[in-house]
Amino acid sequence: MKLSSDSFRDGGAIPAQYAFAALDASGRQVGLAANRNPQLAWRDVPAGTESLVLLCIDGDAPQHEADVNRAGRMLPASLPRGDFFHWSLVDIPPGLQAIAEGALADGVIARGKPGPDVLLDGMPLRQGVNDYSAWFSADPAMAGDYYGYDGPCPPFNDERVHHYIFRIYALDIPRLALGARFCCAEVLDAMYGHIIDEAQLIGTYTLNPALAAKPRRSRKKIA
Repeated sequence: MKLSSDSFRDGGAIPAQYAFAALDASGRQVGLAANRNPQLAWRDVPAGTESLVLLCIDGDAPQHEADVNRAGRMLPASLPRGDFFHWSLVDIPPGLQAIAEGALADGVIARGKPGPDVLLDGMPLRQGVNDYSAWFSADPAMAGDYYGYDGPCPPFNDERVHHYIFRIYALDIPRLALGARFCCAEVLDAMYGHIIDEAQLIGTYTLNPALAAKPRRSRKKIA
């Protein structure tokens, strides 16, 4: 199975319109971005596939948050890292072959987009809550359930460029056993034992002005 995008190349930088936040024209200040989902397409879906699942995961999220976005402090590249989930889309019919840019996310929505049910090209799908739900939980202006795709917003003081893994799974069941409100980790648990094939696409993003000005090469595989 192959996963591709017209919005960015595999291993390349993700353009700012697909991010939650971006640097301004000066390259020094951070503000909200267009937050559109990128275009994605897949092919060579294996025989026997009953549904597909799409996830987006930041594998470089710092695990110690005390200095995140704190002026005058930097997050070393060697800091322990973990996953931050940006998207889970489930029950995708195997006949669907692409998601258009901006079809499921267009703009930052305070307190999150509604869910889990969503229509794509007239087809009923489900989206889980992403990790912005927990991140904004203590902010009265932003707290809520963030369903669907919300794009990159890595700490502006992080010395590591973040890698965003878009991964699609072919499953042997038509619908995942999930609750009315579910998160990406629950999707991974529900898929266990049902995965026929998978493919991934990786893009990079940073809000650190010092890193944004440098050309860079992405590693191809993330454990």
